[in-house]
Amino acid sequence: MRASSARQPATTADRSGLSGRDRLPSLTGLRFWAALIVVLYHLSRQVGEIPGLSQATWYGRSGVTFFFVLSGFVLAWTYDGQRVPAKVFLWRRFARIWPLLAVTSAASVAVWIAIGKEVSAKAVLATLLMVHAWSPDTVIQKGANPAAWSLSDEAWFYLVFPLLMMLPLLRTGRGRLWVMVTMSAALVGVWFASALIETGATRVWLLDYFPPTRMLQFVIGVAAGLAVKRGRSSPVGLPAAIGLVVLWHLALVPWHEAVPDSLWYSPYSASQLLSAPIFALLVCAAAQADLRGSRTGLGGPWAVRLGHWSFAWYLVHEIVIRSLLARYGRTESLATTAGFWLLAIVISLAVAGLAYQWVEHPLERLLRRAGPQARKSPAAGDLDPAGVGPGPHAAAPGPTTPR
Repeated sequence: MRASSARQPATTADRSGLSGRDRLPSLTGLRFWAALIVVLYHLSRQVGEIPGLSQATWYGRSGVTFFFVLSGFVLAWTYDGQRVPAKVFLWRRFARIWPLLAVTSAASVAVWIAIGKEVSAKAVLATLLMVHAWSPDTVIQKGANPAAWSLSDEAWFYLVFPLLMMLPLLRTGRGRLWVMVTMSAALVGVWFASALIETGATRVWLLDYFPPTRMLQFVIGVAAGLAVKRGRSSPVGLPAAIGLVVLWHLALVPWHEAVPDSLWYSPYSASQLLSAPIFALLVCAAAQADLRGSRTGLGGPWAVRLGHWSFAWYLVHEIVIRSLLARYGRTESLATTAGFWLLAIVISLAVAGLAYQWVEHPLERLLRRAGPQARKSPAAGDLDPAGVGPGPHAAAPGPTTPR
């Protein structure tokens, strides 16, 4: 994989003392918050609502969109100007996401069996091969670990990324702007076109899970990452970008009250399709704040640590929620709901921390050493994006995995 050489912002050197994967620590910190809104989304829909907080995160599945945009941004930032063979890049991505996918899938299957649910061997295989999001069958989408559907999309992004970096259109500022505007318009067009799809399940699959649809968000991230890498200023500052994200999610509250999720023009799919440009602004603003050496409140030691845990948290939290629901059932009062939420968050976050320390990080290093190697490049390890999902990421459709 070869991309054109980047024009580094002069302020990049200001953060040269940071470790490679945290050169832009605010982006790592933001991963935790994106994972959190996905967790709150699942708790609200699967366990019970907490007034105010549940309404604000009722469409927290948009956290997956953030991870797709972030993935494109960080990959572009990291590999722009680098001579890295495609096989090395793809092996690094495999080493990054597959070990934890396999371990959490095994844990998820164990929980399904323990609570008396049937498990489809075909769905488990599709999950491990990371192809389950290509199927409209909700059983296949749910697979071994319902939250892992987004890794199927990420695998597709990784396959096309080396080709994207070769596009002449991404080598100029005007071309990158055109790409971002076109991809954003395409997302709106896809949303409007969904009015032609009568079957709700098919519409949800094509808009929410189908990798080519979600790739539009990834491409926005790639163009944004190249723009910032080459010195382009974000059109808004970090406080304004955060404000836009908050306002977008608050606007979904009255929209949800006015339009049921079963209709194509509800905020159900719009919440995650149309939020990509807003998240791109947030990522660009946070990255530039880090490059300037500004204190953002997102890049402290604990924020970065929680950001590191976010991928594991995303993959384990639904398993923990499902286990607790099997043990205690849905809650009946506000007090028990709050207690359940707290217990699920604490347990899942603790498990995520252990999974990162003892599974994800060591197995990634082991596989990377065992696989094909590239000539050492100073910038090739600057950042290591989460496999998002959304990470981040939301769960597949189903009665126990809100969509």
